[in-house]
Amino acid sequence: MQVSKHTDHFATAPQLSPEHMAPIAQHGFHTVINNRPDMEGGPDQPTSAQMQAAAEAAGLVYHYLPVVSGAYTPEQVTQMAELVNNAPGPVLAFCRSGARSTQLWMMGLN
Repeated sequence: MQVSKHTDHFATAPQLSPEHMAPIAQHGFHTVINNRPDMEGGPDQPTSAQMQAAAEAAGLVYHYLPVVSGAYTPEQVTQMAELVNNAPGPVLAFCRSGARSTQLWMMGLN
């Protein structure tokens, strides 16, 4: 699992799977944000429901904010900023490669 730390409160990662949730919690994260729409990667991609169940079983707070790559709305940028700013941290957001979550977070800084 590759994690890119941006601040002490926020990091991003490429696609995670349910079995990553316990190690994420063990590494000190408290919140996970899933920015990848269900089925974007086909039937092998874990669903948000599967990810949420695994995250909550590991004691993590889970949020699902699906965003289409390159088609961010102002509402999604605002919602991401609110989630990151109000979530118990550190926060780990993920999408297919981590880039979308990073861009969404950076746009919310302005």
